[in-house]
Amino acid sequence: MATLEELKSILTSYLINQLKHSLQTASSAERDGADIELIVAALSAGKPVVTGNKELLANHGAELFELADSNGVDLLFEAAVAGGIPLIRPLRESLRGEPVSRVMGILNGTTNYILSKMTNEGADYADALVEAQRLGYAERDPTADVEGFDAGAKAAIIASIAFGVKVVAGDVYHEGISNITASDIAIAGRLGYVVKLLGIAEQDRDTGEVAVRVHPAMVPNEHPLASVRDSYNAVFVEGDAVGSLMFFGRGAGGDPTASAVLGDLIDAAVNRGQGTHGSLGAFQRARVRQIDATSAEYLLALDVLDQPGVLHSVTGVFAEHGVSIRAAEQEGAGEEARLVFITHEAVESSVQATVRQLRELNVVRRIGGLIRVIGA
Repeated sequence: MATLEELKSILTSYLINQLKHSLQTASSAERDGADIELIVAALSAGKPVVTGNKELLANHGAELFELADSNGVDLLFEAAVAGGIPLIRPLRESLRGEPVSRVMGILNGTTNYILSKMTNEGADYADALVEAQRLGYAERDPTADVEGFDAGAKAAIIASIAFGVKVVAGDVYHEGISNITASDIAIAGRLGYVVKLLGIAEQDRDTGEVAVRVHPAMVPNEHPLASVRDSYNAVFVEGDAVGSLMFFGRGAGGDPTASAVLGDLIDAAVNRGQGTHGSLGAFQRARVRQIDATSAEYLLALDVLDQPGVLHSVTGVFAEHGVSIRAAEQEGAGEEARLVFITHEAVESSVQATVRQLRELNVVRRIGGLIRVIGA
């Protein structure tokens, strides 16, 4: 006859398998709907909640934080962002009095693995993705990762906590890595940069506007984020008093996530025993700066006809839209040539207008990826 401990183990395994099955068969919307009902019920009953559901928090976090606060209980979610890296607790506690100006980082291990393989081994995107799927880093349908939606949800949560405003997933601009080519990676490397998919949350001190976006970026080789490889995550926090801080580690996986969950459970238990809870305070309505109003430096590669006057025609389009060129290089390729430009800081809308007009030039055969550049 089975002992009591053996029966408990069998029952636990059964319940876990049933839960896995229900999560696999339910749609994302169904899971989020079920989760929010459970969380609201628990908080309303005065029970603390620990969750790692980033999509739910990215869309309903502010309301749930308010509900938790009004009922005097914790809503903790360290595992929702950057896996086992202790990021949320420092932002909500250690840096609560720090005027944070920017949080920027590698928030998705799948895309970082793919880009690392393309950088280190010269693999193309398709082959690197297949390898990531084989190793279990990428899902069979990798859209959420490679198109930036996973990182976008995390960036929304980070922006809300860092700036004390309500930012939802729909406020985040997304641009993935599926159009990044081996040629783009090689050009970046030759110029002293590494391509990374970054989540960036910034607040303009003068206007209070918040810009939150996810897109590939060229990171200078000397920047700490450039050395973050494979499936690791890293987040760079910039503040007025502390300067720059970087949090680094495994951003996903069972053990790192379990570590984050356990830390939250202990925190919730201690607070409950002391009759207290952690409060995030009230979230103001965010004034979101759209992507067209943001500014950056940009890299743009063009394949053009190799004939007199082409460079003048191309640079004339940049000048017409007020986009200043910081550096340029040209490579001959038979009847065609490749022009590579890095701009000075320019407004996104002006750069996009430049690209649209360049497409209309007869001498331009192909426009490569437009990749933003971050400073050292």
